[in-house]
Amino acid sequence: MMDMPGLAIKIRRMELRDIERVMEIDRQSFSLTWPDRSYIFELTKNGNSRIWLAEIADPEPFLKVIGVLGVWVIVDEAHISTVAVDPAYRQLKVASQLLEYALKMAGEEGAAVARLEVRASNFPAIRMYENFGFKVVNRRPRYYSDNNEDALLMDLDMVAAGYTRLAENPS
Repeated sequence: MMDMPGLAIKIRRMELRDIERVMEIDRQSFSLTWPDRSYIFELTKNGNSRIWLAEIADPEPFLKVIGVLGVWVIVDEAHISTVAVDPAYRQLKVASQLLEYALKMAGEEGAAVARLEVRASNFPAIRMYENFGFKVVNRRPRYYSDNNEDALLMDLDMVAAGYTRLAENPS
């Protein structure tokens, strides 16, 4: 468990039994959601995929999933595919804890750069990513099909940020 003010979080890998709850969080968070078959593929067929869940004891001793973060680790790149937190648990640093954990795990696998797309209007997420050191490197016009909103492409140099074992042993 990770202690945060008023909230103890456990982070673990997603399993097939979690799909219904994760899809509920998706529906509460996004206008475009992944279908259940996408999660099944990510969990059973995509060897590059890691999906991390944040859960809390609510009520004790029952665990409740409150956040999800997907990342694809491909050679030296970690691509953040999704981040969502149950609306009742937002502003409690759940997404930040998930992102930090995912970056550390991807760094241990050799990822040297992290990438993601974020809606240009999602200022809280952009601010969080910038706090981790992500920089806007490009804009993808009309990326989101539900409203043709642009996406910002953001990158993080994981070596410079200290999230990879390469940072500990520079050659």
